[in-house]
Amino acid sequence: MSSAPLCSSARGCGAAASSARAPIVVARRAFGRARLPAQPSRAQASAAPSTTAARPSPTSSSVSPSPPSAPAPASSYAGRTRASFLSSLQHINPAFAGISSEAQFMGLLEQLTEAGKLPLPLLAQWRDFYESYRGAVVGSGAPGAGEELAARVQATIADTVFNQMAPGNAYEFPSAHARLLEPYDYYAFGQRYVGSLVDFEASVLGRPDRWAAVAAQLAAGDNVVLLANHQTEADPGVFAHMLAAGHPELAERVCYVAGDRVVTDPLCKPFSMGRNLFCVHSKRHMGGVEPAVRAARMETNRRTLVAMQRALNAGGCLLWIAPSGGRDRPDAESGVWTPDRWDPAAVELMRSLAARAKPRAHLYPMAMYSWPVMPPPRAVEAAVGERRVTAYSGVGISLCEELTDAELAAPPRDAAPEVKEAAARGLAEGAQRRVAEEYRLLERAILDPAARAAEPEVWAQPFLVPASSD
Repeated sequence: MSSAPLCSSARGCGAAASSARAPIVVARRAFGRARLPAQPSRAQASAAPSTTAARPSPTSSSVSPSPPSAPAPASSYAGRTRASFLSSLQHINPAFAGISSEAQFMGLLEQLTEAGKLPLPLLAQWRDFYESYRGAVVGSGAPGAGEELAARVQATIADTVFNQMAPGNAYEFPSAHARLLEPYDYYAFGQRYVGSLVDFEASVLGRPDRWAAVAAQLAAGDNVVLLANHQTEADPGVFAHMLAAGHPELAERVCYVAGDRVVTDPLCKPFSMGRNLFCVHSKRHMGGVEPAVRAARMETNRRTLVAMQRALNAGGCLLWIAPSGGRDRPDAESGVWTPDRWDPAAVELMRSLAARAKPRAHLYPMAMYSWPVMPPPRAVEAAVGERRVTAYSGVGISLCEELTDAELAAPPRDAAPEVKEAAARGLAEGAQRRVAEEYRLLERAILDPAARAAEPEVWAQPFLVPASSD
């Protein structure tokens, strides 16, 4: 597999504007010298309440979730990924390095709360997050998925989050952010967490032939824009895990168009630091703010557009954008999950930027199924700090057919505004409709083993293929 970069820089579309290094500062100002709690006795451990993994009910379909499958071969991407979860862990604050149990982890957080270093409400929120995650991991039945894995992964999350909360440590995202790999590998950190929630045996990569075409187009110096539905904060990790076995360059070089929440929410920030991002402020966060704040956000958006156009002009850039402007939500009455409506202006912006670039551009609608892993709140919340609920589940991505030149043709420059608006609306609605249709097929392939087995050339599982012995 070629490792040619997807943009002029080997680090991704936004690499020219941001360094891949970030200082690691041990947050002693925030923590002081917290001591690690002792391990519980066997009697205490057996008396502790257990948390049962909550596999989400398939409210979005009449198809029941697939029964547990045989574990992935040890030499497959999924097998190697699971085997690596507890190796090469990095820590910023040494206090988190020795944690291997729930008692130790929560004991450390309680010490920090008593010392006034951690707000009491945050302790309660983290306990809720931990219990949900522990239940998903321990109840998954995946090889190596026990309490130690849950505790140690949670410790890395707390480590990075609290480091960002320490005075003077907060990372400020530029308009174009390149993933940070040194001295702390935030990409591997995010993939570990998401991978522990992915049921690879029930996951699928849809339309592998189209993904191969994308890889070839990028290798030739063309640009590719993915117009995707968006379901969870874990979507970048899901995307990368689905592609890493067959197209690692796509998994690592993709640039995400990211909104406010993923670069401001304390729990999101460390995960976002491991992704290539073009940072924008969405329309919903432009209203109700001071004029100076609004002006600053608009200026950030302007700089981001300049950076995106520069990356597209360089060629070989893979962009991922959710034209809905947020995550999908289930229908209030039926509970059915469906890709949300798209903003025609967002689709038109991508079409226009891609068309202006010198290299040829290819626009693909893309369906993503990931909501069970980390479903968003039922209603859109303006404030950051939402509750995190997790589950172990199959996931998947699939490409629709590439949009044709005729579909992407713009009205004449002197066309009436209503004509341009109608064209933009038609493009967005047509592309979104394809994603909605592909989403239903993808959903069935994930939930029904017979459906994916009937069309292995359409619903592939490259992450389960044993590594070649050559």
